[in-house]
Amino acid sequence: MVVHQHRRRRGRAGEAVLVLGVGLAVAAMSGCGRGDGGTRGGANGEDRPPADAAAVVRGAADVLARSGSAQARTAMEMATGGTRVTIHGEGGVDFKNRMGQLLVMLPADVTGKPGHRPITELLAPGALYMKNRGAGVPDDKWVRVDTTTLADGNLVTGGATDPMAAAELLRGALEVTYVGETEVAGTKVRHFRGTTDIGRAALSASPQVKGVLEAAAKGFSKDTVPFDVYLDEEGRLRKVRHRFTYVNNGVIDVSSTTLLYGFGTPVTVVLPASGDIYAGKIAE
Repeated sequence: MVVHQHRRRRGRAGEAVLVLGVGLAVAAMSGCGRGDGGTRGGANGEDRPPADAAAVVRGAADVLARSGSAQARTAMEMATGGTRVTIHGEGGVDFKNRMGQLLVMLPADVTGKPGHRPITELLAPGALYMKNRGAGVPDDKWVRVDTTTLADGNLVTGGATDPMAAAELLRGALEVTYVGETEVAGTKVRHFRGTTDIGRAALSASPQVKGVLEAAAKGFSKDTVPFDVYLDEEGRLRKVRHRFTYVNNGVIDVSSTTLLYGFGTPVTVVLPASGDIYAGKIAE
């Protein structure tokens, strides 16, 4: 696996907000259009690989934008020193307006006690809002993070990779192999495996996601990220898994998975009023 060393780069938001995904993992451990999917089936109905697998994968984000919206499940698994924890999320994403909402469930600690109560996350262009953040934040207040100031561009910070950023990251796909047909949640899909380049993805990303990928490209010492992606017959992303390696008081391997289903389900995201956003100090 390529090691992606994450340089700790703190802006104003970085000083105020502890990295949620990796930080909590360390704490627990220590204590609509049809896409160009290639030609499917030859004269005998065999599965024929696409002529340009990388081009098919790079176009997945555009196909999602045309699909409108979808339900999402996420899983972020972190491993270090033989210990492994997973943070789960569930919600919906409006790909047209580039907004989403996830309920992020944190794991129990190593003693078996229940973990932190679920955190509500609102995803918006260039911003992440969190409620039930803990760390001294009042229960009725939100924390707002400018994701363009995060060294990872919120690829791991929120405990769930923003599904829009996960798709846009595939725009930098370089070495792609077509693995073959399989099923994801009962849907026939085509499985691709390869690596993507964060900097290259940032160059061709949509305006709403460009800033966060540019931040990630600067924050990681190496841009290449291995992935497995599964596209349905319309070229829509059904599942993607990215594998990062994060350096934070030791090496932490991070596997981030996004599963999309229920395309067309209405998704409404209401951002908090300015008076509901916490402006005080967040405990480390």
